[in-house]
Amino acid sequence: MSFTVEHVEFYLLVLIRITSFVIGAPIFGYQTIPMKIRLAIGMVLSLAAIQTVPVIELNYVGIFGFSTLVLKEMIVGLTIGFMCNMCTYIVSFAGQLMDMEMGLSMASVFDPLTNIQVSISGNLYVYLVMLMMLVSNMHYKILQAILDTFTYFNVGQAVFDGNLQETVIEFIVNFFLVGFRIVLPVFACMLVINVVLGVLSRAIPQMNMFVVGIQIKVLVGIVILLIIVPTIPTIANFVFETMQDIVVKLYNSFTPT
Repeated sequence: MSFTVEHVEFYLLVLIRITSFVIGAPIFGYQTIPMKIRLAIGMVLSLAAIQTVPVIELNYVGIFGFSTLVLKEMIVGLTIGFMCNMCTYIVSFAGQLMDMEMGLSMASVFDPLTNIQVSISGNLYVYLVMLMMLVSNMHYKILQAILDTFTYFNVGQAVFDGNLQETVIEFIVNFFLVGFRIVLPVFACMLVINVVLGVLSRAIPQMNMFVVGIQIKVLVGIVILLIIVPTIPTIANFVFETMQDIVVKLYNSFTPT
Protein backbone atom coordinates (compact mmCIF):
# COMPACT_ATOMS: atom_id res chain seq x y z
CA MET A 1 0.00 0.00 0.00
CA SER A 2 1.38 3.42 -0.98
CA PHE A 3 1.95 5.90 1.83
CA THR A 4 0.59 9.30 0.78
CA VAL A 5 0.00 12.70 2.34
CA GLU A 6 -3.64 11.73 2.87
CA HIS A 7 -2.52 8.81 5.03
CA VAL A 8 -0.33 11.11 7.12
CA GLU A 9 -3.24 13.50 7.67
CA PHE A 10 -5.56 10.63 8.62
CA TYR A 11 -3.11 9.12 11.10
CA LEU A 12 -2.44 12.55 12.59
CA LEU A 13 -6.16 12.98 13.33
CA VAL A 14 -6.25 9.50 14.90
CA LEU A 15 -3.31 10.50 17.08
CA ILE A 16 -5.03 13.73 18.15
CA ARG A 17 -8.27 11.96 19.18
CA ILE A 18 -6.49 9.26 21.19
CA THR A 19 -3.92 11.57 22.80
CA SER A 20 -6.62 14.05 23.81
CA PHE A 21 -8.50 11.20 25.47
CA VAL A 22 -5.41 9.98 27.35
CA ILE A 23 -4.73 13.49 28.66
CA GLY A 24 -8.24 13.74 30.15
CA ALA A 25 -8.87 10.10 31.12
CA PRO A 26 -8.73 8.74 34.69
CA ILE A 27 -5.40 7.25 35.87
CA PHE A 28 -3.57 8.15 32.66
CA GLY A 29 -4.44 11.85 32.74
CA TYR A 30 -3.42 12.63 36.31
CA GLN A 31 -0.82 15.28 37.06
CA THR A 32 1.50 12.72 38.66
CA ILE A 33 2.11 11.17 35.23
CA PRO A 34 4.52 13.30 33.16
CA MET A 35 3.16 14.75 29.95
CA LYS A 36 5.83 12.93 27.92
CA ILE A 37 4.58 9.57 29.20
CA ARG A 38 0.97 10.51 28.43
CA LEU A 39 1.95 11.52 24.91
CA ALA A 40 3.91 8.28 24.53
CA ILE A 41 0.85 6.26 25.58
CA GLY A 42 -1.23 8.14 23.05
CA MET A 43 1.30 7.47 20.28
CA VAL A 44 1.48 3.74 21.08
CA LEU A 45 -2.31 3.43 21.09
CA SER A 46 -2.48 5.38 17.83
CA LEU A 47 0.00 3.01 16.20
CA ALA A 48 -2.18 0.11 17.32
CA ALA A 49 -5.37 1.81 16.14
CA ILE A 50 -4.18 2.66 12.64
CA GLN A 51 -3.68 -1.04 11.95
CA THR A 52 -7.42 -1.64 12.14
CA VAL A 53 -9.09 1.72 11.42
CA PRO A 54 -10.11 1.93 7.75
CA VAL A 55 -8.62 4.94 6.00
CA ILE A 56 -11.29 7.21 4.54
CA GLU A 57 -11.11 10.29 2.37
CA LEU A 58 -11.09 13.51 4.38
CA ASN A 59 -13.36 16.19 2.99
CA TYR A 60 -12.01 19.64 3.82
CA VAL A 61 -10.95 22.81 2.05
CA GLY A 62 -7.65 24.48 2.90
CA ILE A 63 -5.87 24.85 6.20
CA PHE A 64 -9.00 26.16 7.91
CA GLY A 65 -10.93 23.01 7.02
CA PHE A 66 -8.17 20.75 8.32
CA SER A 67 -7.93 22.83 11.51
CA THR A 68 -11.66 22.26 12.00
CA LEU A 69 -11.12 18.49 11.74
CA VAL A 70 -8.29 18.71 14.27
CA LEU A 71 -10.50 20.66 16.66
CA LYS A 72 -13.35 18.14 16.27
CA GLU A 73 -11.11 15.17 17.04
CA MET A 74 -9.65 16.99 20.03
CA ILE A 75 -13.12 17.75 21.40
CA VAL A 76 -14.19 14.12 20.96
CA GLY A 77 -11.16 12.78 22.84
CA LEU A 78 -11.29 15.35 25.63
CA THR A 79 -15.05 14.96 26.10
CA ILE A 80 -14.96 11.18 26.48
CA GLY A 81 -11.86 11.30 28.70
CA PHE A 82 -13.28 14.08 30.88
CA MET A 83 -16.60 12.26 31.34
CA CYS A 84 -14.81 9.05 32.35
CA ASN A 85 -12.70 11.04 34.80
CA MET A 86 -15.74 12.74 36.29
CA CYS A 87 -17.29 9.32 37.02
CA THR A 88 -14.43 8.54 39.39
CA TYR A 89 -14.97 11.84 41.20
CA ILE A 90 -18.53 11.01 42.14
CA VAL A 91 -17.10 9.49 45.33
CA SER A 92 -14.98 12.59 45.89
CA PHE A 93 -18.12 14.74 45.76
CA ALA A 94 -19.83 12.36 48.21
CA GLY A 95 -16.80 12.53 50.53
CA GLN A 96 -16.91 16.32 50.55
CA LEU A 97 -20.57 16.22 51.57
CA MET A 98 -19.73 13.75 54.35
CA ASP A 99 -16.98 15.98 55.70
CA MET A 100 -19.32 18.97 55.69
CA GLU A 101 -21.80 17.07 57.84
CA MET A 102 -19.06 15.73 60.13
CA GLY A 103 -17.45 19.13 60.66
CA LEU A 104 -14.27 18.22 58.77
CA SER A 105 -14.79 20.45 55.75
CA MET A 106 -11.86 22.66 56.81
CA ALA A 107 -9.51 19.68 57.20
CA SER A 108 -8.63 19.43 53.51
CA VAL A 109 -5.50 17.82 52.09
CA PHE A 110 -3.52 18.38 48.91
CA ASP A 111 -4.32 15.90 46.16
CA PRO A 112 -1.26 15.31 43.94
CA LEU A 113 -3.47 13.73 41.27
CA THR A 114 -5.28 16.99 40.51
CA ASN A 115 -3.12 19.59 42.30
CA ILE A 116 -6.07 20.91 44.30
CA GLN A 117 -7.24 20.82 47.92
CA VAL A 118 -9.76 18.02 48.57
CA SER A 119 -11.59 16.71 51.61
CA ILE A 120 -10.18 13.85 53.66
CA SER A 121 -13.04 11.44 53.00
CA GLY A 122 -13.25 12.35 49.33
CA ASN A 123 -9.52 11.78 48.87
CA LEU A 124 -9.76 8.41 50.63
CA TYR A 125 -12.64 7.23 48.46
CA VAL A 126 -10.99 8.37 45.23
CA TYR A 127 -7.83 6.41 46.01
CA LEU A 128 -9.86 3.33 46.95
CA VAL A 129 -11.82 3.52 43.70
CA MET A 130 -8.56 3.96 41.77
CA LEU A 131 -7.21 0.85 43.50
CA MET A 132 -10.34 -1.11 42.58
CA MET A 133 -9.96 0.12 39.01
CA LEU A 134 -6.40 -1.19 38.76
CA VAL A 135 -7.19 -4.49 40.47
CA SER A 136 -10.16 -5.15 38.18
CA ASN A 137 -8.18 -4.20 35.03
CA MET A 138 -10.65 -1.41 34.38
CA HIS A 139 -7.84 0.75 33.03
CA TYR A 140 -7.61 -1.56 30.01
CA LYS A 141 -11.30 -1.04 29.33
CA ILE A 142 -10.77 2.71 29.61
CA LEU A 143 -8.16 2.57 26.86
CA GLN A 144 -10.40 0.28 24.82
CA ALA A 145 -13.17 2.90 25.09
CA ILE A 146 -11.36 5.39 22.86
CA LEU A 147 -10.36 2.69 20.37
CA ASP A 148 -13.99 1.60 20.05
CA THR A 149 -14.99 5.10 18.95
CA PHE A 150 -13.59 4.41 15.49
CA THR A 151 -16.12 1.59 15.01
CA TYR A 152 -18.98 4.01 15.73
CA PHE A 153 -17.71 7.06 13.84
CA ASN A 154 -14.50 7.36 11.89
CA VAL A 155 -12.18 10.34 11.72
CA GLY A 156 -14.02 13.54 10.85
CA GLN A 157 -17.47 11.94 11.12
CA ALA A 158 -18.38 13.06 14.66
CA VAL A 159 -21.42 15.31 14.94
CA PHE A 160 -22.21 17.89 17.61
CA ASP A 161 -25.95 18.37 18.03
CA GLY A 162 -28.63 18.44 20.68
CA ASN A 163 -28.10 14.77 21.57
CA LEU A 164 -24.64 15.55 22.90
CA GLN A 165 -25.96 18.41 25.03
CA GLU A 166 -28.70 16.20 26.44
CA THR A 167 -26.16 13.49 27.28
CA VAL A 168 -23.88 15.94 29.11
CA ILE A 169 -26.78 17.51 31.05
CA GLU A 170 -28.13 14.08 31.99
CA PHE A 171 -24.69 13.05 33.23
CA ILE A 172 -24.33 16.19 35.37
CA VAL A 173 -27.73 15.57 36.97
CA ASN A 174 -26.89 11.92 37.65
CA PHE A 175 -23.50 12.98 39.06
CA PHE A 176 -25.15 14.90 41.88
CA LEU A 177 -27.90 12.31 42.39
CA VAL A 178 -25.43 9.45 42.81
CA GLY A 179 -23.25 11.53 45.13
CA PHE A 180 -26.22 12.32 47.37
CA ARG A 181 -27.27 8.66 47.40
CA ILE A 182 -23.83 7.57 48.60
CA VAL A 183 -23.87 10.10 51.43
CA LEU A 184 -27.49 9.49 52.50
CA PRO A 185 -26.54 7.26 55.50
CA VAL A 186 -24.36 10.04 56.87
CA PHE A 187 -27.11 12.61 56.33
CA ALA A 188 -29.62 10.43 58.18
CA CYS A 189 -27.32 9.83 61.16
CA MET A 190 -26.33 13.48 61.42
CA LEU A 191 -29.98 14.51 61.29
CA VAL A 192 -30.72 12.25 64.25
CA ILE A 193 -27.73 13.67 66.14
CA ASN A 194 -28.85 17.24 65.47
CA VAL A 195 -32.33 16.44 66.76
CA VAL A 196 -30.90 14.82 69.91
CA LEU A 197 -28.57 17.76 70.51
CA GLY A 198 -31.48 20.16 70.05
CA VAL A 199 -33.53 18.30 72.67
CA LEU A 200 -30.58 18.21 75.07
CA SER A 201 -29.93 21.93 74.63
CA ARG A 202 -33.50 22.62 75.77
CA ALA A 203 -33.35 20.11 78.60
CA ILE A 204 -29.84 21.06 79.82
CA PRO A 205 -29.20 24.72 78.91
CA GLN A 206 -25.94 24.73 80.89
CA MET A 207 -24.32 22.24 78.50
CA ASN A 208 -22.22 23.75 75.69
CA MET A 209 -23.81 21.96 72.74
CA PHE A 210 -21.49 23.58 70.22
CA VAL A 211 -18.38 21.95 71.69
CA VAL A 212 -20.08 18.68 72.53
CA GLY A 213 -21.87 18.49 69.18
CA ILE A 214 -18.68 18.78 67.14
CA GLN A 215 -17.01 15.96 69.05
CA ILE A 216 -20.05 13.71 68.77
CA LYS A 217 -20.42 14.39 65.04
CA VAL A 218 -16.77 13.62 64.34
CA LEU A 219 -16.89 10.42 66.40
CA VAL A 220 -20.12 9.19 64.81
CA GLY A 221 -18.88 10.20 61.36
CA ILE A 222 -15.70 8.14 61.74
CA VAL A 223 -17.76 5.14 62.84
CA ILE A 224 -20.02 5.55 59.79
CA LEU A 225 -17.00 5.79 57.51
CA LEU A 226 -15.65 2.53 58.93
CA ILE A 227 -19.03 0.92 58.30
CA ILE A 228 -19.17 2.25 54.73
CA VAL A 229 -15.63 1.11 53.79
CA PRO A 230 -16.68 -2.54 53.12
CA THR A 231 -19.19 -1.21 50.59
CA ILE A 232 -16.45 0.48 48.52
CA PRO A 233 -16.26 -2.45 46.02
CA THR A 234 -20.00 -2.11 45.40
CA ILE A 235 -19.68 1.66 44.99
CA ALA A 236 -16.69 1.21 42.68
CA ASN A 237 -18.63 -1.31 40.58
CA PHE A 238 -21.49 1.18 40.32
CA VAL A 239 -19.03 3.89 39.24
CA PHE A 240 -17.62 1.59 36.56
CA GLU A 241 -21.10 0.78 35.26
CA THR A 242 -21.89 4.49 35.17
CA MET A 243 -18.68 5.09 33.23
CA GLN A 244 -19.51 2.42 30.67
CA ASP A 245 -23.04 3.75 30.31
CA ILE A 246 -21.93 7.34 29.71
CA VAL A 247 -19.32 6.21 27.17
CA VAL A 248 -21.95 4.32 25.16
CA LYS A 249 -24.25 7.35 25.28
CA LEU A 250 -21.41 9.57 24.05
CA TYR A 251 -20.77 7.11 21.22
CA ASN A 252 -24.38 7.42 20.14
CA SER A 253 -24.33 11.21 20.54
CA PHE A 254 -21.27 11.63 18.32
CA THR A 255 -22.44 9.10 15.73
CA PRO A 256 -24.17 10.69 12.72
CA THR A 257 -27.75 9.55 12.19
